[in-house]
Amino acid sequence: MKSDREDNQVNKRKLFENLFSEFQAIVMEGNTREDTLVNLCRLLQERVPYYNWVGFYLVERGNQLVLGPFDGEPTEHIRIEFGRGICGQAAERQKTIVVQDVSTQSNYLSCSAAVKAEIVVPVFKHGTMVAELDIDSHQLTPFTAEDREFLQRLCENLSVLF
Repeated sequence: MKSDREDNQVNKRKLFENLFSEFQAIVMEGNTREDTLVNLCRLLQERVPYYNWVGFYLVERGNQLVLGPFDGEPTEHIRIEFGRGICGQAAERQKTIVVQDVSTQSNYLSCSAAVKAEIVVPVFKHGTMVAELDIDSHQLTPFTAEDREFLQRLCENLSVLF
């Protein structure tokens, strides 16, 4: 008999496979990069209950992130230097960062008191980081290995847009 945890993993895998297929369809529509990213943000934010803010930061001048398309509450963090906050740390390290409880981070840039957790995944083109996907959750410890794998796969396939 399967445990609740195993059922959740299976359900997440199915959800993420469906979302990946929908993502591929969005990319194939041939819209502008901005429209494609907006549609992707909306898809993720609407379909994954604990993805409460979904957005992209684009790399500018090699060491700064600039807010791009997003879905969720507006943020005051329009520009972020590499190294600042979770987004800046992910950019500086050029790797995915998962923070299950943002209150434990001394270098966290708060967008809202409601945010409890964050995952940031870099997007690379020809080995150079060009953007990152940032997702905030209003739940503590919401992100699993399935989230990380799905979002990294998604970001690997986003390079075609840059």
